Amino acid sequence: MLTGECADEIFGGYPWFYKKELYMTKGFPWSRDLEARVLLLKDDFARELNLKEYVDERYNKSIKAVPTLAGENATERRRREIAYLNIKWFMSTLLDRMDRASMYSGLEARVPFADYRIVEYLFNVPWDMKYRNGEEKSLLREACKDLLPVEILHRKKSPYPKTYNPNYEHLLANKLIEIVSDPNSPITALVDEKKVLAFIKAPSELGKPWFGQLMAGSQLMAYILQVNYWLQKHKLG
Repeated sequence: MLTGECADEIFGGYPWFYKKELYMTKGFPWSRDLEARVLLLKDDFARELNLKEYVDERYNKSIKAVPTLAGENATERRRREIAYLNIKWFMSTLLDRMDRASMYSGLEARVPFADYRIVEYLFNVPWDMKYRNGEEKSLLREACKDLLPVEILHRKKSPYPKTYNPNYEHLLANKLIEIVSDPNSPITALVDEKKVLAFIKAPSELGKPWFGQLMAGSQLMAYILQVNYWLQKHKLG
């Protein structure tokens, strides 16, 4: 099967490519709010983790590795940095997710947009060719205008993953309560039970997505469940 992963990273489809308040912010633009990432951790563990120092170190090291192009102004250079960060970090996460999901279902997925020749070519294409008339990925849309119906060609991007059904949140909340209430659950060494239970009562108060564009309350609960599963599987609790 073919998958469209990586088009956003190389054609500039994410809002942090074209919204100044996002692409000019120092740090990984898809994960700017570090407070949300330690929201449910035990205080002593959060202090020991020192997440900000680690993130800053990885970010600065990545920025130093960004190749430069003579004659670029500061804004174009910043967009090049954003593109590099997306390819090196965000895209690899999506590829790993796609590979695991497809292989779990017995499918072998191919990612044509991740072809290194396309990635290398698009990396040096000026931004004003990738984003025109307020439309993200306009270069890709132009290249495919004879292949797709107009209503699909210019359709507004609909990000994923996002489940809107409230039953999904209820299922996650009930499972999370069960896990944090069990002292044998390995995740209890990391998260604060009182914080988790208070969060479950009002997950919508999380505010800005804790990762990417849409991952908010439900996705944070699902992430904790996944970490607990990973700790159990590898007997790290």
